[in-house]
Amino acid sequence: MKRVLLMTALLAAGVVGAQERVDLDMTGRIRAEAFNRSQVMATLGELTEGIGPRLTNSPSMSKANSWARGKFTGWGLANAHDESIGTFGRGWEFSGASAEMVSPRGFPLHVIPMAWTPATPGLVEGDVMAAKIESKDDMEKFKGKLRGKILLVSDARPYKFGEKADSSRYSEQELTDMIGVEVPADRGDRSRDAMLKRYLDRMAFGPTLNQFLIDEGALATVSMSRSDNDILVLGGGGSRKAGESVGVPSVVMGAEHYNTLMRALDRKQIPRIRLNVAARFTDDSDQPGYNTIAEIPGSGPHRDEIVMLGAHMDSWHAGTGASDNGAGVTVVMEAVRILKAIGAKPDRTIRVALWSGEEQGLIGSSKYVEDHFGHYPEPIDPKEKAIPSFFRQNKGALIRGKEYGRLAAYFNLDNGSGKVRGIYAQENMAVAPIFEEWMKPWHDVGATIVTQRNTGSTDHISFDAVGLPGFQFVQDGLDYFTNVHHTDLDTYDHASAQDLKQASAIMASFVYNAAMRPAMLPRKPLAD
Repeated sequence: MKRVLLMTALLAAGVVGAQERVDLDMTGRIRAEAFNRSQVMATLGELTEGIGPRLTNSPSMSKANSWARGKFTGWGLANAHDESIGTFGRGWEFSGASAEMVSPRGFPLHVIPMAWTPATPGLVEGDVMAAKIESKDDMEKFKGKLRGKILLVSDARPYKFGEKADSSRYSEQELTDMIGVEVPADRGDRSRDAMLKRYLDRMAFGPTLNQFLIDEGALATVSMSRSDNDILVLGGGGSRKAGESVGVPSVVMGAEHYNTLMRALDRKQIPRIRLNVAARFTDDSDQPGYNTIAEIPGSGPHRDEIVMLGAHMDSWHAGTGASDNGAGVTVVMEAVRILKAIGAKPDRTIRVALWSGEEQGLIGSSKYVEDHFGHYPEPIDPKEKAIPSFFRQNKGALIRGKEYGRLAAYFNLDNGSGKVRGIYAQENMAVAPIFEEWMKPWHDVGATIVTQRNTGSTDHISFDAVGLPGFQFVQDGLDYFTNVHHTDLDTYDHASAQDLKQASAIMASFVYNAAMRPAMLPRKPLAD
């Protein structure tokens, strides 16, 4: 019986594949424009080295929104505009940070401030003290002991020698293995409940700790980077919300330098540090953030239907946000530039979106999906309402928006600058044979697989969560997770020009195929 069902499924896929038409003339034009007249690296340079990192609601993010609107308009796209993602918080930026150990010997230290942390009042100097404070009991233990101190708030950890190459690509065997899907184990609710508790505890304790450190007179806190080799992994500190305590200046320090300080404390030496953080909040009150949107209007009988492509334009503040996610931004921008340059006349409207607030929880894409396509109702139960939406289980019936039935597909890119090797079908069995046909013209440049695996943590999830066809491409890792993801090494030099040309061409072709297909792409069943 299983063999009969398998053969039936394979035959059905073959029928769909045989019926799927790919315009190879347009595919060839896309390839020629993308490979021979590419502007993707010039665009990446303007974004990352001309504008720089783009923390959500920072002045640089505002510049990036304006710059992207101008690029879209210059390329002939229509309706280039910004759309609010709702109230996000205050803007913040930093212009410098420095640290040095002054005793028991002089030694420069590598630090960068956490986002939304306050500045120091010029150069400050204080003794180092280990003070990991994770509960109110810890606060009682350190009460009265922190004044004038610079606090080391992470545990020391031993250096781990690298066992893998810094940069890598998928082997053919790894790609073949990726096509296979492992049936998930039944985890029950315990894992979800434990994660939720940790999240709520952290959110509740943060403002209390921030105010405690101010009241106790601590000069600053120093966290240890999660990476070795003096690579700084950055995130948020303080608070972006007006009216909440931002705490004391908070910096991340390279692991090897941090361990040096901790070993000195173990030897009963007390290192003394000079520290300067130049940072500022750019607003006194909470402000909205913005996505940037533009379109190539459809010109056929399905012009009211929409194919979307997008990437998040916000980044963390170290480096220049080139791989995360300047690479994705410039690929989707290059894709629409290519389509305009070759004179494509899509049947459906092609809409490009550059998201904000992805790094803070897919805020920009989630708000856009809510406003345009659909959302779940707010819970009535106060306890459930207090839980972030991504933890809620009983969501109720989906409330469909006016464009819900008009979206054919959304395509996303957000895993660095590595070449596209395939696409995640996101458990959409019906779409797989279609994508396999679309992928065939790209086998010769390394894009070969369609996998039913889910992949998460980026903006296609906002679409998938409400039953819309949202997809992310499979990409070579290069040094995305080893060196550049959320670090101060996320710069233009780590982007691969050849890979971004290839990705731009494939993005343009998938978007064009979706815009010209006689029917919209199939959707997964949505349980209301």
